[in-house]
This record gives sequence, C-alpha cells and structure tokens, in this order.
Amino acid sequence: MLGIKEIQEIIPHRHPFLLVDCIEELVPGEKAVGYKSVSFDEYFFRGHFPDEPVMPGVLIIEALAQTGAVAILSLEELKGKIAYFGGIKNARFRQKVVPGDRLKLSCEIIKRKGPVGVGKAIAYVGDKVAAEAELTFMIG
Repeated sequence: MLGIKEIQEIIPHRHPFLLVDCIEELVPGEKAVGYKSVSFDEYFFRGHFPDEPVMPGVLIIEALAQTGAVAILSLEELKGKIAYFGGIKNARFRQKVVPGDRLKLSCEIIKRKGPVGVGKAIAYVGDKVAAEAELTFMIG
C-alpha cells in the first residue's frame, strides 16, 4: 500500500491537484490500482455544481491518468520523469461521482514503445463503472 507521501515520490502532482489518495496494488510498468475518497470539501464542488455536487469527468480522467503514471513511473529507469497526456480515446462516463463516494482507480499499461504508451483505465464506484478510457501518455 502506497500512501500520499510515497505517491508524491513517484509523480509530481501536489495538493490540490493530487487526485489519488492511496495505491493498493502496484506492478511497476504494468498496472496500478488506487483510490480517491471524494469529500464534500473538494475545491471543484463549489462551482460544479453548487446545488448538485458532481465530480467533473475530466478530473476523473485525470485521477485515472495519475494512477497510470504511478504504474509507469515506478519503473527504476523512469524515476524522476513526468508522464504527459498524449491523448484520450473512447472516454465514457457511466455514472455520477458525488461527495461520499470512494472512487476505485485502475490503470493497466497495454502498450508501450519507447517513451509513448497506452493505459486502459477504469474508475469504479462500488462495483459499478463510473468512467473508462484509453489514455495515451508520453514520458518526458
């Protein structure tokens, strides 16, 4: 289990933009599974939406990308590098993510050639898929 301190040793994201609270499963270079506990105090709920708080889909995708970044950047040869978005393909949002939800974030690296790769990413609330996408990354 990796906590926030260990995650911050792998990826450069910091509060308020670090969107992964812990990593419970990690196979360096292959897969990571983590969690985000969605609190009513999240900064984005003030404007999205004040009367019906919903986590923005782009931030769910970002949380998935951060989880994938932990997977790829935990490889010894990539320590200290940054994973940048190269593309988002087939993004689908299946259900709302609201305060009180515990978002399970899974990203499996399915392709990698040199500094470019693709992760299959799925976010769950309970056993239901909340969002999914193929995320292309570039290591810089």
